[in-house]
Amino acid sequence: MREGPLAELFRKTEAAQRAQDAPAESEPKQQPADTDELSPRARAALEATVEHVHDFEETEEETKEPQSASPPISPPVSPPATEVAPTEAAASRAAARYFQTILEPAPRLHRVPPPKGTAYLAAIRVVGVGGAGLNALHRMMDAGIAQVDFIAVNTDMQALAVSDAPTKIHIGEGVTHGLGSGADPTVGRAAAEDAADQLRATLRGSDMVFVTAGEGGGTGTGAAPVVARVAREIGALTVGIVTTPFRFEGTRRRTAADRGVEELRAACDTLIVIPNDRLLDVLDRSTSMIDAFQIADDVLRQGVQGICDLITTPGLINLDFADVRTVMQ
Repeated sequence: MREGPLAELFRKTEAAQRAQDAPAESEPKQQPADTDELSPRARAALEATVEHVHDFEETEEETKEPQSASPPISPPVSPPATEVAPTEAAASRAAARYFQTILEPAPRLHRVPPPKGTAYLAAIRVVGVGGAGLNALHRMMDAGIAQVDFIAVNTDMQALAVSDAPTKIHIGEGVTHGLGSGADPTVGRAAAEDAADQLRATLRGSDMVFVTAGEGGGTGTGAAPVVARVAREIGALTVGIVTTPFRFEGTRRRTAADRGVEELRAACDTLIVIPNDRLLDVLDRSTSMIDAFQIADDVLRQGVQGICDLITTPGLINLDFADVRTVMQ
């Protein structure tokens, strides 16, 4: 009987179906689906951590086996060569428990603030020169100005002995022998020149140096320009903040203050002069002389703290040391 084209089509379809059901011998035997769940990179990482997860695997096996009265046998130091490797599914669960155990005490992301010092912080130092400079320095320390180093500079050893500044520099040891400058600016200048190397070593590495003093005396008037010159030579942005005398302090101090202001202006990048006479216009007439000097020292503190807070404290319009240097240099 002659077969038609439809029978031949059925025969070819049936042969193709049998070939699809029976895998060819040339094809490699595929692994079970459980072993193909990991990529080659994950498989390598899993094999590297097998030695750390043996304890977790043994615990899992012990929970499946019935407990016996005999004490458990401690595992050997090195596994025998005939030991069967655990399945990848069991090793994956053991590795997950292992990593969960070692990572649980660690802080999570965004749980804790970032460590301090990760960003660059400008090295700011405040140098108080003379008696008025030390008084202003102590007020700044009491105010708690952050990220600032305080340095006390004076010819008077007695004043330095009672100072709480972390860094103290006694200048003019061979000039004044531990005494003050006697309200003579030339003595203060000579004392600072004598300690120029010590000042340079202390200020090295500074990004910004404030030189605060009271003009009209000996040490502040004569030594402040030398300190500012040394700070500027090492490449620091140098800002001078000084006060000028009250009217009742006399003409001699006012003349010395005017001369000292001009010398300090030439040695600084920026100079801020605070006339004490202006305070008399805003203070009550019953204000004592001691209170007036304390207020003058506090004005110096406000000037330094305002600039330091501008640099170190983020704001709505953020300014940093680079912005301040552009304006003041």
